[in-house]
Amino acid sequence: MAVFRGPRRWLWRWRRNPLRRRADVVEGWVLVGVWLLTLLAGTAAGLTAARTVEHDLTRERAAAHPMVAYVVAHAPGRSGARGWAAERVWTEVRWTAPDGSLRTGQVRVTPGAASGAPVAVWTDDRGRLANRPATPTEAAVRAAFIATLAATAAAAVPCAAGRRLLARLERHRLARWDTEWSRLGPRWGRMTG
Repeated sequence: MAVFRGPRRWLWRWRRNPLRRRADVVEGWVLVGVWLLTLLAGTAAGLTAARTVEHDLTRERAAAHPMVAYVVAHAPGRSGARGWAAERVWTEVRWTAPDGSLRTGQVRVTPGAASGAPVAVWTDDRGRLANRPATPTEAAVRAAFIATLAATAAAAVPCAAGRRLLARLERHRLARWDTEWSRLGPRWGRMTG
C-alpha cells in the first residue's frame, strides 16, 4: 500500500505557513548547523592529518640513508629456497658508519647468503640501522588513508551530537503535542457529538 505524501518542498521549514511551528524552524537551523559543522570538522581534521603524516614521512625519508653492508657469516637456509617463510632470514651484517667506525647489526637477507655478500641497508645520521623509509607514493597513500580515518572520526562527532539534539527536539515537540491534546481532546469530543 503506497502512501501519497505529495511533492517535496525545499526549504519548507522557512516558508510562511500558518501551520509552521517554531520547532520546525529550530529543527531546520539545527540541521543546517549540523551539516556545516560536520563538513568543516571532517575537512579540517582530514587536511591536518594528511599534512602531518606527509611531513613526518618526508622528514623520515630525509633522515635515512642507503648504505651497503656485508654479511659477516654465511646466512642460514638454502639459497634458492622457495615459499613465503623462506623469503628472508636474519643474519649479522657489518657496515662503515659516516664517522668511519665499523658497525654491526641484524638484518634480513636471502637464505644462504654467503659471507661477504653485499646487502642494502638503511641507516640514520649516526650510522645506526633504520627502517626503509616510505617512498613518496607510499607516503601519499598512507597520508590519504589516515586523513580519511581522521575526517570520518571528526565528522562523526557533530553528526552524532546533531542526531541527539534532533531526537531531543522531537521528544519535546511530542510532549507539547500530548499536553495540548490532553487539554483540547475532551472538548473536541463534546463538539462533534
